[in-house]
Amino acid sequence: MAIKPAQGNDVSKPGIKRMRWATQRVSGMRARGKRSAITDRFHRGGHVAEKKRDSGGTDSGDGSNLGGAGRDTIDIDGDPSDSDDGTSPPRRMFFNIPLPDDARDKEGRPIAHFTRNKIRTSKYTPLSFVPKNLWYQFHNIANIYFLILIILDFFPIFGGADPGLNAVPLLFILFVTAVKDAIEDWRRTVLDNELNNSPVHRLVDWNNVNTSEDRISLWRRIKKASTRGVMTLADLWRRKKKGKSVGGKTYTERALDEPRVSVETRRTIRDSVAFSRNSIEGEGIQMTPVPSPLPHNSSHGEGVALGRNRSSTGFSYEDDELPIGAFDETLQGDPKDHHKSTIIPVKFHGSLINSLKQIPGKARFKKDFWKNVQVGDFVRIYNDDQIPADIVILSTSEPDGACYVETKNLDGETNLKVRNALQSGQKAKHARDCERMEFVIESEPPHANLYQHSGVARWRQRDLKKPEGEGTDMAEPISINNMLLRGCSLRNTEWVLGVVIFTGGETKIMMNSGISPRKRSRITRELNWNVVYNFTILLGMCIVSAVVNGVTFGEADHSYVFFEFGSIGKTPALNGFITFWTCIILFQNLVPISLYITLEIIKTAQAFFIYSDTLMYYEKLDYPCTPKSWNISDDVGQIEYIFSDKTGTLTQNVMEFKKATINGVPYGEAYTEAQAGLQRRQGIDVEVEGAKAHKQIALDRIKMLEALRKIHQNPYLHDEELTFIAPDFVADLNGATGDSQRRANRDFMLALALCHTVITEKTPGDPPKIDFKAQSPDEAALVGTARDCGFTVLGRSQDGIFLNVLGEEKEYKILNTLEFNSSRKRMSAIVRMPDRRIILYCKGADSVIYSRLKKSEQAQLRRDTAEHLESFAREGLRTLCIAQRIIGEDEYQAWLKEHDIAAAAVYDREDKLEAVSNKIETNLTLLGGTAIEDRLQDGVPDTIALLGDAGIKLWVLTGDKVETAINIGFSCNLLNNDMDLIVFKAEDDTVASAGVELDKHLAKFNITGSDEELKVARKNHEPPDSGHAIIIDGDALKLVLTEELRQKFLLLCKQCKSVLCCRVSPSQKAAVVQMVKVGLDVMTLSIGDGANDVAMIQEADVGVGIAGEEGRQAVMSSDYAIGQFRFLQRLVLVHGRWSYRRLGETIANFFYKNMVWTFVLFWYQLYNNFDGSYFFDYTYIVLVNTVFTSIPVGLMGILDQDVSDKVSLAVPQLYRRGIERKEWTQTKFWIYMLDGIYQSLICFFMAYLLFSPATSVTSNGLGMEDRERMGVYVACATIVVINVYILMNTYRWDWLMVLIVAISILLIWFWTGVYSSFPSGASIPFYMAGAEAYSQLSFWVLSLLTIIICLLPRFACKSFQKIFLPRDVDIVREQIRQGKFDYLDQETDPTRVSEKISSAGSTDTTNPGKPEHVRSQFVPDDDTRPIYPPSVAATGTTHNPRSQNGSDGTDYTGHRASLEQPPRFSLDRPRPSFERLRQSMDKTRPSFEASDDFTSAAMLTRVESSHSQTPTQRMPHGSSSLR
Repeated sequence: MAIKPAQGNDVSKPGIKRMRWATQRVSGMRARGKRSAITDRFHRGGHVAEKKRDSGGTDSGDGSNLGGAGRDTIDIDGDPSDSDDGTSPPRRMFFNIPLPDDARDKEGRPIAHFTRNKIRTSKYTPLSFVPKNLWYQFHNIANIYFLILIILDFFPIFGGADPGLNAVPLLFILFVTAVKDAIEDWRRTVLDNELNNSPVHRLVDWNNVNTSEDRISLWRRIKKASTRGVMTLADLWRRKKKGKSVGGKTYTERALDEPRVSVETRRTIRDSVAFSRNSIEGEGIQMTPVPSPLPHNSSHGEGVALGRNRSSTGFSYEDDELPIGAFDETLQGDPKDHHKSTIIPVKFHGSLINSLKQIPGKARFKKDFWKNVQVGDFVRIYNDDQIPADIVILSTSEPDGACYVETKNLDGETNLKVRNALQSGQKAKHARDCERMEFVIESEPPHANLYQHSGVARWRQRDLKKPEGEGTDMAEPISINNMLLRGCSLRNTEWVLGVVIFTGGETKIMMNSGISPRKRSRITRELNWNVVYNFTILLGMCIVSAVVNGVTFGEADHSYVFFEFGSIGKTPALNGFITFWTCIILFQNLVPISLYITLEIIKTAQAFFIYSDTLMYYEKLDYPCTPKSWNISDDVGQIEYIFSDKTGTLTQNVMEFKKATINGVPYGEAYTEAQAGLQRRQGIDVEVEGAKAHKQIALDRIKMLEALRKIHQNPYLHDEELTFIAPDFVADLNGATGDSQRRANRDFMLALALCHTVITEKTPGDPPKIDFKAQSPDEAALVGTARDCGFTVLGRSQDGIFLNVLGEEKEYKILNTLEFNSSRKRMSAIVRMPDRRIILYCKGADSVIYSRLKKSEQAQLRRDTAEHLESFAREGLRTLCIAQRIIGEDEYQAWLKEHDIAAAAVYDREDKLEAVSNKIETNLTLLGGTAIEDRLQDGVPDTIALLGDAGIKLWVLTGDKVETAINIGFSCNLLNNDMDLIVFKAEDDTVASAGVELDKHLAKFNITGSDEELKVARKNHEPPDSGHAIIIDGDALKLVLTEELRQKFLLLCKQCKSVLCCRVSPSQKAAVVQMVKVGLDVMTLSIGDGANDVAMIQEADVGVGIAGEEGRQAVMSSDYAIGQFRFLQRLVLVHGRWSYRRLGETIANFFYKNMVWTFVLFWYQLYNNFDGSYFFDYTYIVLVNTVFTSIPVGLMGILDQDVSDKVSLAVPQLYRRGIERKEWTQTKFWIYMLDGIYQSLICFFMAYLLFSPATSVTSNGLGMEDRERMGVYVACATIVVINVYILMNTYRWDWLMVLIVAISILLIWFWTGVYSSFPSGASIPFYMAGAEAYSQLSFWVLSLLTIIICLLPRFACKSFQKIFLPRDVDIVREQIRQGKFDYLDQETDPTRVSEKISSAGSTDTTNPGKPEHVRSQFVPDDDTRPIYPPSVAATGTTHNPRSQNGSDGTDYTGHRASLEQPPRFSLDRPRPSFERLRQSMDKTRPSFEASDDFTSAAMLTRVESSHSQTPTQRMPHGSSSLR
């Protein structure tokens, strides 16, 4: 039976798309009741019933539902053309319904083919490993090059002495790499198999029409057989090794055979449900029905309201009447009697189960593997199980169809989220119910968006009273809240029954895997050109050899004709061709194959050192610095620009409610870090002022607590958790200034207590404690303050919230919740009050709320509130506005119908809900505003100052308000008093006006933004000399990022020491990073902690994620993950600088040593007509790069240090060589290459001068004049020169480095003596060459002279440079030897050593005669000393569960008694904190604040209530918002 497209439907309650949060907690009736109450609003009305409408027919039903279900029909948006995809048709899955004709092709086979659920993250299979691995390895051009050499070696005509031996290095590298790849891939395979073979309960013995006709191909059968064979062999070997019997069963097999452990034994299962699976024998499992709990009364204190005579399945499927308490309230009568069970008609939800269908009853749930799960399968998930595929929830063990899911594996967030079953499927409990279900799911195509899904379930509802009737077509929309995604885990829920709609690679977790771009370091990219240069030199040498040899053998007047029996090629051209390829083999070491392996080893070791650094370990989260990309550690040493988020990155993202403005009256006492920075700018002694503040705050705290307890003995008020210190607020709440202000304060706190999505967590005790689990820390702070002031959220009922309002418990019914998102920047709750009024409470960004206020009303209140919010923002506080609106019953019912239509939409559901929400969030009445402090992380000011001293420019990209960002900038050392702040704004939001503004600011620096100026800027890496900082918001940023203004804006920012971009979107963050990275050709680093930072993290050369409060999405997308911002200084200034310097020196020495060795062979060709003969024994050529010289240069790259980590932090200016990229340059490359050519000349011609005048003999008369003996002289001296040269270029001469160099030198002598002593191993001419050479005094004298002459120029140049042209590091190393840094050894935390010294000079010392010495003591002044040094921040006095930063919550807005300007009191009674702060700002208002056009107060007073009538006012893009 094919379900026809929808024609109409009825809707009761809106299916609001939202994300719920919770935490794991002790199970029990209370927990189940909470979840049932919370989630009732998710799905009430999330269904739609479709009815065919006849021209003269009437709708069934006997009345209209007050909740919105009546005779109206709703379009279900069944047209696939509305799909967002636009090209992919919607997916259809049929359940117990034969495939219709349009789902089959012409041959009758199903058109749709679905992906298998078996996933494979490994690259290889047993059959494909060898060819595929070789294919990947030979993507490396160096491997191809050496393969060609080996092939040439097999042809004797090219002079290959030993093809097998020549192949050893390449085979070794291929083998080692293959083993590494095999081990890595085997681990992935094991994990894949564990996952694919994980048990799941799947419905069997029924017909899944979606996949029943799939066939397995022959190739897949072969692969499966080979995999099983390899796994069997591996298992046999493992068991044999462990001495176990082969006949045993694996864990997975036992899991499939053994009965499931009883749920009563699980730690998180509720004891209210008697459910056990131990009694089920075998693998066939019938779904045991879960009896409904006994009716009971709700406990307000625990937030439970379950009873109300609900049916056993949560809904009545046969009856059209329910107790009103389960869904809606009557709108008439005494409010006290609203809970009485008056029976009224309610919405009939329908059921997917066709009770009239005859079934065989054979279906059963059987334990099976994940890999066998298919699209269309019914699966049952148990508590703590992982979800095997993306499934739609049909029913759960809870009566209301709710379940908890943990998405940590998906998005890194550990808070539990609530998901809900379809209303129409909640009756399904047994396998037989699944057999009776008849429905179709239409779904959008698979996509990677984790937070969105649109689909619809369609079925034909049969009337039990008319079994012969056709029934009614019905449908229910499916959103992401009705789905469980693969990779998530089920928590605190007995079981979930669902159907699979996406499997394998089409699941969202798989489509999101591997999204991070692959990054290559700058040195690696530049290294390819150096290899090309070497290869060009190699070609030149081979061409010269080929031409000379061909010409020489073509002439007949040479003596060689008397000794040679003709040439191999017979003709000069062929001789030259053969010689060319012979020399390719001979000079092969010029292109270093071992360099790539050495670099991989070095980078792996560097990543291990970073991971093992205990000083970057964050104990609170048990999180070390974790490298995600191992191949870019050298890039971390070249960073010039750092782009940072603010909230959660510079700050702790742990919010504390500090201040509020209510009805134009400011409340709250606070002394914030930003306020300390503001006072420091004014020359105030912040230490003295801070002491005054804390003393006053302590008194105010005591006064407020006493006043609160006089009003109400609040058992949930804990003294140490109080952060809102406002005794005057309590007085006004008690009516001290009149009834008007009392009502305003009461309404304000009610708004905070009702407008949220917080879940309560009650901890029993005396006194009891209530914690709040919220979507954002802001919400928890707001609700927590309401609790402290006597408006306590006790819990949630079926459709409302229980509050304790100053000792009186009340229930408020939540009709709708309009959730917050980044585009709305607001959240609203529509509440039915106990007096039957309907009130909409709205909170959000100030500009958003102001644009929705009633026009021409509350003019004075708007101005006062805007001024207060501006003052709060200048203190570094995050501000929100609170407003409300009273809605009439008729208006609400009309709006609700429109909302139901949008909620039932399959396509564009989010846009339609947004449009409907805008209609009711208008004509608001302003209540006031809040101010929340997000304290700086420990060490942020010091870290920013240290990075600035290193020459790194820090830009802050945040979504906060301009004033908030500015004051945070002052508090964290990003801004200072000496800076001239440029606040960039365009007059009329046009590109032209922005261009005029840019030209005006560029004129201050005498630049115009030309291409020539950009070329100069790209070469200049010095910090700006001017004391300017630029502040720009998202609207202006959008204008200056256009093509015509981008270059001018970039050059303007280049002249500024600091840049703050406020109210920016994630895409704008990435655009700014891209502009700087490409425009200035600099190395960039982005650091953030949230999903909104992922774009800029991936755009930057190096991305750093902070494991913070906003999940782990930034961490998962980053290259390095750290626990706190302060660890960035050690990552960059220590490990980054070390890595870059090591890599630069290692690569240069590697090219040098290959140049020396290869050109020694080339000089020999001058005396043998370039015929390509070997000067050395062939083993030397094979082993020189793999044994004799690689270990010292590799150890240099791993362990070399110019200065220690403590000195690196004490003298951050040492980092500037990395910014200027001076450790690896093309100049350095060619200097080392020329040095290699010079030393090769000495190594060869010193021996040539010894042998050319006369020949020598051994003591027994054997001659020493052959090339093998001469080769021993030259080879041994050359190897010694190379290793000593590497030692000279190494800064750290510890015992290990010296030992390795000594072993490498001794190894060439050892190999020569031993290998040449065995005639079976060595060639006949080389036999006894070592012993004979070692017996000659000339060998040792020549070696000594060669070493001295080769290294003398290098030694002389280095000595001259260090004495007369010292670099910064040379001066610092000399001071270390003098003991000027000995005090650092007494520091317990090297990250704080920067506080002890001053600058050590610029990048290159300009006055070497008078180097600037480092002071051993540090006396900070008030401009550089933070008000609360992070190392001594309060941590032990109090404990606040909402603030784990150690804050005691006693912050205070400071004041100056000496200020002569009289206060501008806004009311008769002064508000001390606000008025004193305003005096302070009025006394010395900075220049950038002088213009009213800048301040938020001025801006907000000009904002028209555009959304109240016609939405014409454009909202600022990226404005401050509730996070």
